[in-house]
Amino acid sequence: QVQLVESGGGLVQPGESLTLTCSANSGRDMTKGWYRGTSDIGRELVAAITSGGATKYRDSVKGRFTISRDNVKNEVYLQMNSLRPEDSAAYFCNAGGSLYFPGNNWGQGTRVTVSS
Repeated sequence: QVQLVESGGGLVQPGESLTLTCSANSGRDMTKGWYRGTSDIGRELVAAITSGGATKYRDSVKGRFTISRDNVKNEVYLQMNSLRPEDSAAYFCNAGGSLYFPGNNWGQGTRVTVSS
């Protein structure tokens, strides 16, 4: 079981930026991803990254969000720019899946609210 801890969420205004960080205690070589969820839509893939650096993004965040990872620190990051109200959600870190499907390891989530 990989333990994942997210940080960096908060309240921002539309157009502003946030960076989320996910720290893992193991699973250094696993594909990791960021998912977001609300009570209406369940959890959807935001971005994922393999240990080698291949990435996948959902269409609505392409050009605004960037996923990256530090395999030495065993951390994965989500840089979110030009945030929109529709980006508001709980953001969850995931490990052990693929670029297309989540694995079985989830963090507790961090809340992002975009509102004026």
